[in-house]
Amino acid sequence: MALYVQKFGGTSVGSVERIKKVAERVGRFRKEGHDVVVVLSAMSGETNRLLALAEEIHKTPSPRELDMLISTGEQVTIALLAMAMEQQGIPATSYTGAQVGIVTDKSYNKARIKKIDTESVSSDLKAGRVVVVAGFQGVDEEGNITTLGRGGSDTTAVALAAALKADECQIYTDVDGVYTADPRICSKANRLEKITVEEMLELASLGSKILQIRAVEFAGKYQVPLRVLSSFEDNEGPGTLIVADSEEQNSMEDPLISGIAHHTNEAKITILGAPDIPGVAAKILGPISDANIEVDMIVQNVSPNGESTDFSFTVGRGDYTKAYSLVEECVAEMGAGRILGDNAMAKVSLVGVGMRSHAGVASLMFKTLAENSINIRMVSTSEIKISVVIDEKFTELAVRTLHSAFGLDKSE
Repeated sequence: MALYVQKFGGTSVGSVERIKKVAERVGRFRKEGHDVVVVLSAMSGETNRLLALAEEIHKTPSPRELDMLISTGEQVTIALLAMAMEQQGIPATSYTGAQVGIVTDKSYNKARIKKIDTESVSSDLKAGRVVVVAGFQGVDEEGNITTLGRGGSDTTAVALAAALKADECQIYTDVDGVYTADPRICSKANRLEKITVEEMLELASLGSKILQIRAVEFAGKYQVPLRVLSSFEDNEGPGTLIVADSEEQNSMEDPLISGIAHHTNEAKITILGAPDIPGVAAKILGPISDANIEVDMIVQNVSPNGESTDFSFTVGRGDYTKAYSLVEECVAEMGAGRILGDNAMAKVSLVGVGMRSHAGVASLMFKTLAENSINIRMVSTSEIKISVVIDEKFTELAVRTLHSAFGLDKSE
């Protein structure tokens, strides 16, 4: 028999009826003889409700007190699930992050796990109990409650699976796996049976919201088998298995591209006629960094005359106004040319480990976009990824046509 760590998100435990459904699902595993540790998020919308309450009291509350508040959401769901398990005649024990010994650093609202004490969990499992753990939270070495940031329950689950040497960590969500593209905009998207950690990291960072990036990193670092499954289907199927490396995949049969990700929250800023001298990039981006604005793509054109150059970068749409203002100040100081800005951009990315050994991916991508009159504004590449920035209005067309061009459409 196996040891499974199963994580259920907010929508999966969004009501009493859904919590009962989770209990039934966990109960089937337990009755088959498997050991099960369950990690839960707060009920859907609960964390936002708590944050809204905090804002009514104080516009900028203490990070410590904020963590104290929002950590309570998971405490409700773990207790209710433990009760639901006992209703089925299956003994269960619920634990907060502090009780289960998840020790983090002192970074409130975005803490990182340092160690986990598995003694109490292991003891309960040996006694035949289901262990139910609050995700998203831990405690620092001084006993202060900390939270791991949005999506932190995924990280809790993978970290517990690593510490317990679980046979598999199963992430139950509202989709039945990882798809070659977003099924909401690409009806011919296929569910992937397997995907590598590298590919999943790229997809997560490029707009796929199925898994938290830190959880995928943890799975790769500690060789945790990670599977994405649906919590809303009684016969959930095999889902998608995230494997450590490409050696576990059949490279002869796997497609060149594993998936297409898109992100529509992009804005682009270009400085025309910036001085072509050392240090200009630092002068432009330094104030952006100091304002805690994350920069994504950066492109600097080759200077035709050795005197001036064009410098472009992208930021999140929510940071566009502030970033543009900072660039205006910088340009005034440097005496550069004018600024161009556009906050209606999108990023579309191809991801696949097959790019390492196959040429022609970029040319086919560019050709496909050109045939559909989609202009490329910026390009960024890595060993297993090609991203382009395009006008947002062409996002869905770009995803669908690229999906077809790279042979990812499911057969009728």
